[in-house]
Amino acid sequence: MACLVDPLGRTFPYLRLSLLEACNFHCSYCLPDGYRAGPRPTRWLTAEEIARLLRGFAAVGMRKLRLTGGEPSLRADLSKIIGIAAGTPGIEKIAMTTNGILLQRRLQDWRAAGLTALNVSVDSLDPVRFKAITGHDRGVEVIAGVEQALGLGFDAVKLNAVLLRGLNDDELPAWLAYLRDRRISIRFIELMRTGDNLEYFRRHHLRSEDLEQSLLDAGWQLLPRLADAGPAREYRHPEYQGRIGIIAPYSRDFCASCNRLRVTAKGDLRLCLFGEFGIPLRQLLQSDEQQAELIASLHAQLGLKQAGHGLHEGQTGMTPHLASVGG
Repeated sequence: MACLVDPLGRTFPYLRLSLLEACNFHCSYCLPDGYRAGPRPTRWLTAEEIARLLRGFAAVGMRKLRLTGGEPSLRADLSKIIGIAAGTPGIEKIAMTTNGILLQRRLQDWRAAGLTALNVSVDSLDPVRFKAITGHDRGVEVIAGVEQALGLGFDAVKLNAVLLRGLNDDELPAWLAYLRDRRISIRFIELMRTGDNLEYFRRHHLRSEDLEQSLLDAGWQLLPRLADAGPAREYRHPEYQGRIGIIAPYSRDFCASCNRLRVTAKGDLRLCLFGEFGIPLRQLLQSDEQQAELIASLHAQLGLKQAGHGLHEGQTGMTPHLASVGG
């Protein structure tokens, strides 16, 4: 079966699948008032629907899967879903992005089910700042879970920190000290404007260029980008075990290397995080006999993918906040 290719010749071996929109953190840049469910109960994709979805994407070249949320660890059947992915022919890497709150209790189960890589959101190593940004006084607990992950043989353990002017932008020395003796990556993510955070964005947005230049000045070297890698530009230094990644969505060439698609927890294909529309796939996930139709639909929809997002023009598409589609 032919791989998915868009009009610009970009291929898509990487799928980000949201398992639910709910999150139990109150991060100031995403859900400062917490997750609020709608008036009607929301029905997320079932494990059976996810199995059919993954078989369809694997048939058109998906090799890397990232499970996201909201907060994916809130799914009671998370280990089952990881096992489904691990048993899907063609899927080689199964990663998850989590706030880390359940790492100490559940991580070994997820690893045994087939999870191969882990990203943990840690916006500050300082417990007081961690609480101020996330709304939860659990920073020490999350870092303890990260330390546990480092001993479980994952292909990669990475930390995600959103760059926030005036809140955590002076913490590079602390991060460098943490990276010196640990085989872990910290990825600094430039704050993105979404549908509901304009005032916050104006107060706390920080461009990443100065950080990258300071890394280069300090002897950090930019690494070549792997074919199925995420959007980070990754740096290494001979004196450090860990690495630093920079995710800069406002950089000029950010979308040129796009290799990932997204499916929401309700089963909508999103060709871009900041796109203007979603394409319902759920009706094609109700029986195994629909597999050929699902694959045909995926090929057809790639013709609609645009060259890039409209963030530079203030166009945030239909994304109200990052928890709604998994970032």
